[in-house]
Amino acid sequence: MTALREVVLCSPLRTPVGRFGGALAPLDARALATTVLRALVERTGLDPAAVDSVIGAQGYPTMESPAFGRVAALDAGFPVTTTGYQLDRRCGSGLQAVLNAAMEVQTGVADVIVALGAESMSNAPLYTEQGRRGLPPGGLLLHDALARGREMVGGVDYPTPDGNVGTAEALRAEYGISRQAQDALALSSHQRAVAAQTSGAFDAELVPVTVPGRRGEVVVDRDEHPRADASLDALAALRPLLVGSDPAATVTAGNSSGQNDAAAACVVTTPETARALGLEPMLRLRSWAVAGVDPRRFGIAPVPATNLALARAGATLADLDVVELNEAFAVQVLACLADWGIDPEDPRVNPRGSGISLGHPIGATGVRMLATLAHELPSLDAELAVATMCIGGGQGLAAVLERI
Repeated sequence: MTALREVVLCSPLRTPVGRFGGALAPLDARALATTVLRALVERTGLDPAAVDSVIGAQGYPTMESPAFGRVAALDAGFPVTTTGYQLDRRCGSGLQAVLNAAMEVQTGVADVIVALGAESMSNAPLYTEQGRRGLPPGGLLLHDALARGREMVGGVDYPTPDGNVGTAEALRAEYGISRQAQDALALSSHQRAVAAQTSGAFDAELVPVTVPGRRGEVVVDRDEHPRADASLDALAALRPLLVGSDPAATVTAGNSSGQNDAAAACVVTTPETARALGLEPMLRLRSWAVAGVDPRRFGIAPVPATNLALARAGATLADLDVVELNEAFAVQVLACLADWGIDPEDPRVNPRGSGISLGHPIGATGVRMLATLAHELPSLDAELAVATMCIGGGQGLAAVLERI
């Protein structure tokens, strides 16, 4: 068997992250994806004809863009020779697109792949499975894809009727994590994201998005989700989402990730091909791993996934300069850090914020994290990092990456 080839990630870029129903809401996921793909080509000088495939990650698709990667590539002006497909590993979808691309490049199936993640949660569909065989009594029932996905992600045998919030509360009870600790982590996340935003730290990774409107076009060039006015008092005033059924509930909208809109992309190739095409490698993939846990405590899954990825890389937690751990919920982050023995105030953890402050556009998050990581490692004079996240339905995904 041919030896696996080395894989590098070039020029990861992202759009700003929009709030739910916010500035990017007029654009669907395909429009956001098209924007970031065109920007990737423009900024890198990459000839689209050199791209073998576009792997598109999306958590809430519709048949307006079937085989999402292929459709986005065509809309972005890539030639018909560029293939593409769509994948969904929920919160890990964007990172999985990068890893799938890496495997194809490593094995020689492809030389240049664009890994794409996009989500417009503002436009997640309402859908029905009824009606094809006649109108049922009482009319058609429409499901909200956002809520339904969280309820059904554990299948029949692992029900999650309270969605991801219920699983977060399960970790709160299991680990004895206080509301105060959750709110403190949420505040720190906003403070770090706002500081990075104010300093211009995100500028190099951002692609402005032009949004049409009744009063003309608007250019969105900043993340909407970070809150400069966040405070412990404001966070403490928020009502827990499940307090009606659980008086001990602590998870609020303030200490949870947002529902957001964004797209992100990067080029995955070999060092030799990158040189030939004039691309700038920024990250080298060293190892990765996926792990499964009970869907009803899915937030802890980054622990076994990261532990396995580090073992495969021949590294330990102590070797890491940066830990990018997506903040699905503050309580979930705190549980993972407790298992690892890492202090929540450790500066290595999410130096520029994460899901609570920056938002969590499901399909785009994994590539968004890599875009941030690729630009923060040089600024921190750091070398080794892990990007990891929990995944609704009881999975964790982790990748160990080196700065180039």
